[in-house]
Amino acid sequence: MNNNKRLIALLLLAFAVLISLPWLVPHVGFLALVALVPLLCAERLATGLGLKRFFWWYYAAFVVFNALTTWWVCKATVGGGIFACLANAFQMAVIFGLFRVSRKRFSGVLPYIFLAAMWIAWERFYLVQASISWPWLCFGNAFARSTRLIQWYEYTGMLGGSLWVWAVNLGLFGLMVALSNGFWVRWTPKAHVASLLGLGLIFFGPMVASGIIYRHCEERADAGTLDVVMAQSNFDPWQKQRAVPQKEQNAQVTGLFEKELGSRVDPSEMALMVLPETFTSDIWVGDEQYSPTWQTFSEMVSRYPDVNLLFGASAHEAFYTAARPNILARKTRNDVWYLNYNSAFMTDSTGRTDRVDKSKLVVGTELTPFPKIFVPFDNWLSKLLGAPGGLMGRCVPQGDARLLEAREYGDSGQVVRRVPIGVPICYESIYPEWCRGYVLKGATLISVITNDGWWGNTPGYRQHFSYSRLRAIELRRDIARCANTGISAFIDQRGDIVDQSGWWVPYLLHGRVNLTAKQTFFVRYGDIVGRLCTFVFVLMALALIVRLFIRKK
Repeated sequence: MNNNKRLIALLLLAFAVLISLPWLVPHVGFLALVALVPLLCAERLATGLGLKRFFWWYYAAFVVFNALTTWWVCKATVGGGIFACLANAFQMAVIFGLFRVSRKRFSGVLPYIFLAAMWIAWERFYLVQASISWPWLCFGNAFARSTRLIQWYEYTGMLGGSLWVWAVNLGLFGLMVALSNGFWVRWTPKAHVASLLGLGLIFFGPMVASGIIYRHCEERADAGTLDVVMAQSNFDPWQKQRAVPQKEQNAQVTGLFEKELGSRVDPSEMALMVLPETFTSDIWVGDEQYSPTWQTFSEMVSRYPDVNLLFGASAHEAFYTAARPNILARKTRNDVWYLNYNSAFMTDSTGRTDRVDKSKLVVGTELTPFPKIFVPFDNWLSKLLGAPGGLMGRCVPQGDARLLEAREYGDSGQVVRRVPIGVPICYESIYPEWCRGYVLKGATLISVITNDGWWGNTPGYRQHFSYSRLRAIELRRDIARCANTGISAFIDQRGDIVDQSGWWVPYLLHGRVNLTAKQTFFVRYGDIVGRLCTFVFVLMALALIVRLFIRKK
């Protein structure tokens, strides 16, 4: 029995390591296609032995998986990192536990179909509906650093990768069960060939299809091209306000921009300049012209009529009312209510103040979940601890994906060209359906602005960067990604990196991106895989409930 327990522990450890490696090591996404087999083998062995309290065994394996891949969250918030690790692992363990319950009521392959459908339905819930959402470790993300394998994401989206992971692992596990049970020797030669061909097709078919798609996928520029200049400002987010005054930050980036703009071959050509998320925090909505940063940027773009400037800001909005305008509002020392936004602004020589706000907010640092419950608690706790600003972030979400646009003006001042741009702010770039919304509204370019310096030199910023490559494939859009500390990059429509910055260095990227209005299958029809798996899960869950109820009766 002790030997069997050690074997189960080794199998669970092998699972945790194998499934973690694609997030930690480049070009090993294929390991996810075999990583679940040790987990399934451990479960089968534990069930055969009647091992008690096995829940805690596989919960520990899921904790190791989460810890190995996302420990870096603790660099930004220790409590939040520990909570994310334990809570996400617990949800994974509950799903696996429900699968074990289903094995008592379903026979054959049905429990395993239930497991795969339930897992992908949970991932879709995270991506689309959950108020507290952490879809970082969706299995389809395992291929973010192996993009040559998943060019077909333009049809299925990222959850197609999750389905591939489950299909291959269950196929391999089924073959192993057939061999161990002696079923294999009782099969006919035709059954042997059919099973091996089927498993080979599931394993290698998507890889071959991806290679074909990659070779035949050409950059589209049916909507033209755009000159883009991005500044990786490289200010430590933990120290930037105290160590480097905003005036000096503004002077540094405007100097970089003006040097690059002055060396362009055609100075009259429309260009887009991009700065990262939360570059400044001195902008009040409705009074932008009084912001020193805004004044500096306005003075710069006034000299370049065809230049558009996109930049991130921690923006604020004041309300001079007696009543609280919104449950998320706080008060200044002068008893003025104000709201916070994580915003992206677009301006040009006309002085326009177009703005979008981040909607997919990070829980705790930006978002107070279930505000009717947690805002009063946060107010009470902040008074108790003497923290008048509150302990949790209260950014106001926008609610839907909206576009900004770069504009070119004619001699008489009329707009002669518009380039609609989707601007996912930081965390929003990991949500396929959210980014799909930009393209449905006409975006011909995606520009991700982010600030990844909170995590330091850890796997976190590299993982986050790689997810932008998945969005490029799903949407077949060029990505102009501007980060504060790295990685800033131009990514083409095949998910390949055209040019990129280093980490934690000031950097200026200048390139020409292709613009296209074509919509992929995924953009037109959405997440079919996730919807189908959710449907299958609901049907099978109802059948399981009925069977459990009948037994009790």
